Amino acid sequence: MKRSKKYRASLELIDSAKTYSIAEACELVKKTSTVKFDATVDVSISFNIDTTKADQQIRGTLILPHGNGKTKKIVAITSKVEEAKAAGADYYGGKELLEKIQKENWFDYDVIVATPDMMGEIGKLGRVLGPKGLMPNPKTGTVAVDIAKAINEIKLGKVEYRLDREANMALTIGRVSFDAEKLATNLTALIDTLLKVRPAAVKGVYIKSASIHTTMGPSIRIALN
Repeated sequence: MKRSKKYRASLELIDSAKTYSIAEACELVKKTSTVKFDATVDVSISFNIDTTKADQQIRGTLILPHGNGKTKKIVAITSKVEEAKAAGADYYGGKELLEKIQKENWFDYDVIVATPDMMGEIGKLGRVLGPKGLMPNPKTGTVAVDIAKAINEIKLGKVEYRLDREANMALTIGRVSFDAEKLATNLTALIDTLLKVRPAAVKGVYIKSASIHTTMGPSIRIALN
């Protein structure tokens, strides 16, 4: 693949034989953005995990200390409409929103939160919401009795992490406009969380590799110890 002049110049800033500390990597990644817009800063992590085994699954949420720079549109499907409205949900209501999704193929939002009493109705749309990753789930905090808290956490920078079938994980931790210290704080929070949720069944090496990069930018390997 032919790379642009800017990309090649960014690549020259990186020592391909080196793994960088979190602080170094976050300083360097800001210098390697090759686009004119405020690019995202993403982390890619590869695990030594057998994802076919139930006791080696990794999925959860964390609140990044400085958010990730993405504004999410939130739909609250709940009987506590006024609480959802006051918390700042972009859309809020009950069965009428589910009908809108079903009849109008409506997906102008990023996340659905719900109170448990609505899950029976929401479950009927599982085949529609599931493949799009929009099905509310208690494990990710998108099904909660305290709907206001769930909405506030998302607005504060709550993100979901999970493995794909090949035991890889990708997550946005910020934007190029973030200062390096904020990126490092977010990245450290993510790594610390992943180390805490290490499945007991995993033996030997847990995280095989980790790298950080911007949108369309080169990857920078990170040392985790």
